[in-house]
Amino acid sequence: MTTQLPPHRFIPMAQFATDYPVLVIDSDAPLRELHNCISERLHAVLPYLQLMGCTHLPDYAENDINTVANIARILLQDVSDVFRVVEQRGFASAKGE
Repeated sequence: MTTQLPPHRFIPMAQFATDYPVLVIDSDAPLRELHNCISERLHAVLPYLQLMGCTHLPDYAENDINTVANIARILLQDVSDVFRVVEQRGFASAKGE
């Protein structure tokens, strides 16, 4: 099977579980929408990590801690990927000035 990459407008998100980019970012999406995406994930993961940081670790099994860390990693990777698109757009518009 030939693997086709998505059009340039759609930037693949980082993926560790697949060989083909399944999730993509629309680099032409309005900046407000890209910001909302980043904001939603950050506002979800930061209180989550704060809660975990204040939790007494012996209360949880190792598997639970691994699950929590993996959820945080996925959310923060999403933030990083979308933020990279926002930065690229911002730097491209600054060059045009």
